[in-house]
Amino acid sequence: MTDNIISHFLPSGLLSNFTITTLLEKHDEKTKSDYIEIHLEEKNDIPVGFDTSLYESKGFSSITLQDFPIRGKAVYLVIRRRLWRNKNNEKEVIKSTFPYVADGSRITKELSDFLKGTS
Repeated sequence: MTDNIISHFLPSGLLSNFTITTLLEKHDEKTKSDYIEIHLEEKNDIPVGFDTSLYESKGFSSITLQDFPIRGKAVYLVIRRRLWRNKNNEKEVIKSTFPYVADGSRITKELSDFLKGTS
């Protein structure tokens, strides 16, 4: 039920690739403001075009993105993306690419597009 409600506040299609693992409401002492932190983990699906017999999931990389505020509270998405290692060449690591991050930023693409439209 919670995932269904939260999905309405997340970038479109995000939950088709990620699972919500934690939802936290936090307080920042510096700014004296509350914010919401949503932790997401990439599903265990190898990137399209790669052979599942040649790669294995070997850890995660993390990124934190700022998204649209909810009820006046800042929202941060802590996204854990899977790293896939080639079984025959341990130095070759791949990861999925997603259209959620605005180029050269730490905000979601939807928020970036919205901010560009307000200037």
